[in-house]
Amino acid sequence: MPNEIDRHEIKRLLAEGAQLVDVLPADEYEAEHIAGAVNIPLKALNRETATRLDPNRPVIVYCWDYQ
Repeated sequence: MPNEIDRHEIKRLLAEGAQLVDVLPADEYEAEHIAGAVNIPLKALNRETATRLDPNRPVIVYCWDYQ
C-alpha cells in the first residue's frame, strides 16, 4: 500500500536499506536522478521488471513531473 513520506523519512528508510526507484523515462533518468536510485520507467513497471527489486526491503518510488 503506498504512503506519502517526507524527505526525513526517506533518509531514514534509505539508511535502513530501502530501495529507491525512479519511474521517469530512461532519458530523463539519465539527465538527472537521485544517487543510488534505479530506473524502472512507469510505463515499463510490471511484475517482470519489479523482479529487479528485493521483496524483503522497503521500496521508495519517486517521479519528478513538472505537471
